[in-house]
Amino acid sequence: MKVEVWSDIMCPFCYIGKRNYEAALEQFTGKENVEIVWKSFQLDPSIPEASTENASSPVKQNISQYLADRKGISYEEAAEMNAAVTEMAKSAGLDYHLDKAVVANSFKAHRVIQMAKTKGSGDLAEENFFKAYFTEGQDLGNTEVLMEAGLKTGLSEAEVKESLSNDEYAYRVKQDITEAGQLGIQGVPFFVFNRKYAISGAQPPAAFLQTLEKALAEWKKEHPVSPFDVTGGPSCTPDGNCD
Repeated sequence: MKVEVWSDIMCPFCYIGKRNYEAALEQFTGKENVEIVWKSFQLDPSIPEASTENASSPVKQNISQYLADRKGISYEEAAEMNAAVTEMAKSAGLDYHLDKAVVANSFKAHRVIQMAKTKGSGDLAEENFFKAYFTEGQDLGNTEVLMEAGLKTGLSEAEVKESLSNDEYAYRVKQDITEAGQLGIQGVPFFVFNRKYAISGAQPPAAFLQTLEKALAEWKKEHPVSPFDVTGGPSCTPDGNCD
């Protein structure tokens, strides 16, 4: 059973949602039947994509100022909102340092994640980029930061470079974003279970667990171990048990 997650590295609730989902999965008896697939999403593609280390006048915008400008609120109000998110993250076991976070276009990071997905490491890539952004205050517009996160994920230097130069990976990012629009997804995180149930936002673990249980029960009906409706009776097995 697939759990697809539309997410953006710049979204603080996406990292919290990831942790809450993982907490639910730890309690879920059918977790061996679940595959998670991360999907790209961009909350603000208008942020300049050029890396700050290459800019003629590099300006690393404070995330509270960015939030204030975007929402039309005061800097103090934005800082209070970020403080509340930091406390929410703490309850999920995450250590946010939003005062160090650097506003950057996430498209290049998504390209690296798309490469990692081809290697079966999409989940680890998401984790590494989230940590780099929200905990370590790394600039995701910096190619060296992207390289470091990619290497930590298990990609080679050549693979990270290819993800940033090969249009195939840009295309995959755009396809995920287009699919989100087709499904009516307007915000992230957005979890889709078996293309039937969905959870929007960083819901508590109990909500994820309930949905996992419901979705897997239906998935098992659609994908039975045996195609037969079996009526039991006395029989023998290859290991010598007869009853």
